[in-house]
Amino acid sequence: MGRRALLLVTERDPLIAAATRARDNAYAPYSRFRVGAALRGEDGSIHAGCNVENASFGMTICAERAAIVRAVADGCRRFSALALVLDGDGTPCGACRQMLHEFAPTLPITIARPDGTVVRETTLDRLLPEPFSTFE
Repeated sequence: MGRRALLLVTERDPLIAAATRARDNAYAPYSRFRVGAALRGEDGSIHAGCNVENASFGMTICAERAAIVRAVADGCRRFSALALVLDGDGTPCGACRQMLHEFAPTLPITIARPDGTVVRETTLDRLLPEPFSTFE
């Protein structure tokens, strides 16, 4: 059933599928909490990232920030959607919320399980109602 659900998600939502594939590559030997993220650029491009942990925990990078860095390196700085795939409950951490705000303050966010089940849909401005910004 899980494999079939994943295939259906791949056909229905390429953004969730990209986040699922990224999650499969996460490096999380300490927490065992693998997360995949995929950003859709306003041009339709998809940029995925996964969490990468480190024994020095402050050096760990979240999936969302990995996806942002990859997108910017690919020349994309305007985003229309974010998909996160993780096992448990969760939303982007505060640092990721702030970094996402830099590029897309009202970004739609979909949170799903590895089998493709969507568990939450929200927006960045709901998760980060009072961001730090020098542009406002």
